[in-house]
Amino acid sequence: MSAWAALPGQPRDADGPVFLEPWEAQAFATVLLLHQRGLFSWSEWSAALAEQIAAATARGEPGPGDTYYRHWLAALEGIIDRKGACSDAELRRYRRAWHRAATRTRHGESIELQPEDLRG
Repeated sequence: MSAWAALPGQPRDADGPVFLEPWEAQAFATVLLLHQRGLFSWSEWSAALAEQIAAATARGEPGPGDTYYRHWLAALEGIIDRKGACSDAELRRYRRAWHRAATRTRHGESIELQPEDLRG
């Protein structure tokens, strides 16, 4: 699987990727889907992710470890923006919606977006 070789920091075990939280798996799946649909090449993706990790390292943040998928998410948002697949305003709208949904969700429960989260 050559794509895995392009992502040497990817947390994984013998069976494949390992996720600490459900959102990490969702971000991972979103990247795979957008790549499969042709939004970006795998080399573009690995470069975007490496750029995020390098920027965090330059800011003195700890190594990817438990923050790997935060870098993954930042790279995803950046590449979506650069490719014009979603406007910055739309990303902000969804961030606010997820924040609303997370705020009302009890600890340990799955966060689910509702139509009202996307309004306002």
